[in-house]
Amino acid sequence: MKKYLQSIAYLIFVAVAIFAIITAVKFYDHPFSLYEHPLVSITAVVLAIVLVLKEGLNIAAIQKANQLQMEKDGVNPETVDNWAWAKKILSKWTQSKPLEQESEIILDHNYDGIKELDNKLPPWWIYMFYATIIFAVIYITKYEVLGGDTQVDEYNKAVAEAQQALAKYKATSKDAIIDAESVTLLTDDADLNRGKAIFKLNCIACHAPDGGGGIGPNLTDKHWILGGGIKNVFHTVSNGGRDGKGMIAWNKTLKPQDIQKVASYIISLQGTTPANPKAPQGDIIWEKEQ
Repeated sequence: MKKYLQSIAYLIFVAVAIFAIITAVKFYDHPFSLYEHPLVSITAVVLAIVLVLKEGLNIAAIQKANQLQMEKDGVNPETVDNWAWAKKILSKWTQSKPLEQESEIILDHNYDGIKELDNKLPPWWIYMFYATIIFAVIYITKYEVLGGDTQVDEYNKAVAEAQQALAKYKATSKDAIIDAESVTLLTDDADLNRGKAIFKLNCIACHAPDGGGGIGPNLTDKHWILGGGIKNVFHTVSNGGRDGKGMIAWNKTLKPQDIQKVASYIISLQGTTPANPKAPQGDIIWEKEQ
């Protein structure tokens, strides 16, 4: 009865563990990440250990049963070579002579008592040598005779194909990649409201809630330190302001879509009247750069 209970517990554990791992793979982006989902990795390792141990016990049980059967049949288990099949394969693939037969292949060379054996080259080595010759003929024919693409040509083609695929993705995808070159000004209320929420969460400490400026410049006038317009504002928010004294880069914190929305909201502040506007900074150049 104990044996059956152990088998049932083993089957239940294996089934539950496999089900849990399959479920994790379906629902998690990185199911085997030790940082994000350590239990999944631990379950997989424990399952592997249990399976190996179970298989080891099965092998040991089979060997013990064979030993008992041989003793029953009057065969001494110590005289049976369990690795005879492996030795046969090794002998076939090396064609080496056993120690007791080396006298058959000793050459008539003797250097201070050191004798030389006339062993054959292993078949696996010969086959690999033939394979290198065939590969060399095909390689030379393709690249030197037929003028096949070199590694540089293949790289350039791969880069061109990747650029075409990226351009197609940018043009057709709803979640297209947005950068300072492809960004456009958003005017929908939903987008601007989202940009306003981002602005209040991240920007009011330096620019004031109404954009009038504080530590940072006034965003409601036409003067811009690093250029205005959606492209310049997107670039500034994404990559940060002037080195050492400007705004930090937000591209590690905000998604490109959110940077586009907050940049569009900042431009929408043009012409508004803040409570305490900061003195203008920069130049009036942004109207030519939209």
